[in-house]
This record gives sequence, structure tokens and C-alpha cells, in this order.
Amino acid sequence: MEEHGDHLFKFAYVRLRDQGLAEDMVQETFLAALKGAKAFEGRSAEKSWLIGILNHKILDHFRKASRETSFTNLEFYQDEESERFIPDGLFKGGWIHEPNRNLAPMEWPNDPGSSLDSAAFWKSFHDCASKLPRNIAAVFALREIDGLDSKEICQSLKISESNLWVMMHRARMALRTCLEKNWFGKGN
Repeated sequence: MEEHGDHLFKFAYVRLRDQGLAEDMVQETFLAALKGAKAFEGRSAEKSWLIGILNHKILDHFRKASRETSFTNLEFYQDEESERFIPDGLFKGGWIHEPNRNLAPMEWPNDPGSSLDSAAFWKSFHDCASKLPRNIAAVFALREIDGLDSKEICQSLKISESNLWVMMHRARMALRTCLEKNWFGKGN
């Protein structure tokens, strides 16, 4: 527990965004590991094995939560980006470029990938991600952080594929806007 507890907690907290729930999941992971210790055959590192158990616990939590709360109720999520696009005509769907409205995405530095090595960038990213609605954050984490495929997410959460893509789009747009204000816009 001393060796892997902090890492497991961070893993769970990023996905669940609830300290108490993340702590519970880590405890359940250690209990499951103790019960299944004979099944650990050493084919992977102990840390990887524990992460696998924790990941299954988190997926089970999302499956249970999807039965209790609706992932498909998107009335709360108004399309906050629709005003940024040209509504009709030859350039329909293109960004509106008006100097005093600043609706198009800002230009990022020549090498935005260099930010990935910065602890300050990741703090900004986590701050931005923590502002996402819980269901959208869960879908984003499962797809982009855990790398689950769309079918598996849709089956686990009982949502349609189009619903998944709407949620992913909104997560990406919200993260982009937040990072532009709190990271790239500050000249980092």
C-alpha cells in the first residue's frame, strides 16, 4: 500500500473527480488484490496488475452509475460553441472571423507539444478538466486517458455512439477554451 497507494489514488481521482470515491476504489483494489493474490503470476509488474484491478473497479462504478443516472440527458449541455460557426451559405460551418468578437480558436505556439513536458501545463490541464461536468469528464477519461474504444464505452455506459461523440466534442471544446485562457493565452 505504501509503495503504490499514492499512484493508485491519483489514477482514480483523475477519472472519478471525487476524493472519497477515489479512496474507496483504491481500498477495494487492495482488498481484491489480497483476495486474488494467488492469481498474480508475476507476468506483469505489481503496479500494472493493481492498476488493472483499479481500472475494472472504476469501469464497474461507471456501469452502475449509468444505470442510476442518465448519461443521455444532454439538455444541460447547451451548444455553447454554435455561435462560433457561420450558420449558412458558401462558408457554412467555418469559423466566424471577427476581430472584435474573437470567436475563432487562437493560434497556439509553433510547438504546442513542448508543453506536455511541463508540470505547470498538466496542472492547468487538470484544473480545466475538473471543470467539466462529471458525465462528460468520465467519457473523456475513458476514451482519451484510458484508451477504451467507442463500442466498449457505449456498452458500459448505455449511451449511443452519437451521444458519445457529442460528449467528446464538448469536452474537447471546453478544454481547448480553458487551456487557451489559462495556459496558451498566458504566453507559456
